[in-house]
Amino acid sequence: MSDESLSQNQVENLLKAMETANLDEDDAATESDSEDAATEDAVSTMEETASVDSPSADSPSTDSEVTDEKTDVDRGPMISGTKARSPEGKPYSPGVQPGARITAYDFKRPERVGKDQMRAMQSLHESIARNFGASISGLLRTMLEVKLLSVDQLTYSEFVFSLDNPSCFNIIKPSPLEGHWVLDIAPSLAFAIIDRMLGGDPVPGETIRRPLTEIETRLMCRVVDLFLEQIVPAWENVIKLEPVIESTESNPQLAQIVPPNEVAILIGFEVLLGKNRGMMNLCIPFNSIEKYNTKLSRNGWVGYGKSKPTDRTRRKITDSIDTAAVDVVVTLARSRIKTSDLLDLSVGDIITTEQEVGQSLEVAIQDVPKFHASAGAYKGKKAVQIQTMMETKRRAEEPDADETPAADPADETPAPQLTEAEVALANAEKLLAQAENK
Repeated sequence: MSDESLSQNQVENLLKAMETANLDEDDAATESDSEDAATEDAVSTMEETASVDSPSADSPSTDSEVTDEKTDVDRGPMISGTKARSPEGKPYSPGVQPGARITAYDFKRPERVGKDQMRAMQSLHESIARNFGASISGLLRTMLEVKLLSVDQLTYSEFVFSLDNPSCFNIIKPSPLEGHWVLDIAPSLAFAIIDRMLGGDPVPGETIRRPLTEIETRLMCRVVDLFLEQIVPAWENVIKLEPVIESTESNPQLAQIVPPNEVAILIGFEVLLGKNRGMMNLCIPFNSIEKYNTKLSRNGWVGYGKSKPTDRTRRKITDSIDTAAVDVVVTLARSRIKTSDLLDLSVGDIITTEQEVGQSLEVAIQDVPKFHASAGAYKGKKAVQIQTMMETKRRAEEPDADETPAADPADETPAPQLTEAEVALANAEKLLAQAENK
């Protein structure tokens, strides 16, 4: 071996270095293979998860399995340690379906009465308004219009603070229901009704700011009783009510029939009395009718307006007709005199008429000629005996155009100014003449 040859020790060291280098290369290759395998496993897992979320049409999996998995995803389950998310990347809230609309809820005015019940209440109280308007018109002896203005739900405190103070605040006990109802009548309307009941004529736009006196309260109780009479038949499909007036207050804020935050149904009526307008508000706390909420549906009120009249209704109508007062006027004779003769009339003067002694007299009912009669006496009093019926005609009916000759404009003279009574008498004479000719 030459001088440049390696010693045995050097050769052994060189062999060891080469073996160490080969081992390092093998370890690096092994680690690379392991990383590739892990990547392939992760991709395979993701593909399996996607196939579960979106099954293909060729997949034989059942619909129930797919539905259950989607439901769990919507509710926010943990899949592979990650919570399910929406397509926008936002996590689903528990119990909320994707795409659901969120409606704002007003805790101050909770909606405890359904829309069907509100529509039924509106239909019901429209009938009450019509019937009450007819009954109070008979009491006041004048035309009075009542119409339903609104049906709403609000808290009792909002209702109370919206009223006038003082007011005609009537607390009603709707037996057998629990709790109380309220019927509030605006002061302007209350005083207008009282004026009319006492024979006066209400002044339009007049507002009186004072509490009712005891006498005025008693008068308004008659009006409230008429209103309660219309509630009884209206509610008979739900419950037979016996409402009565428990008390009448002037300050609404002092009458706390329910907690301030209690939900109540407010029915507003507009009353028109001549040129006076006013409001009547019926407040029904929801807790008093809550147990009958299922009956307060529109189906329960469909037949209300079409129901047959009861014996009580027939009896009331008959009594109203029987007790109605009518004016009966018997015309003995008519005559026309000059104004100078009228001024010279004195006791003992005789006024001649064109009517014969044996001619029948005219009997009119409410200014409508109805009968021919003869005069006489009965039990010491003057009387008439009906002979025949005559055709119904108004006293003030104008004669037909073809019976009145046209006047010549050249011969026109100023017509004398006649009173309404003279005009009515003249028209009546013409009608009598026509009747005699027939």
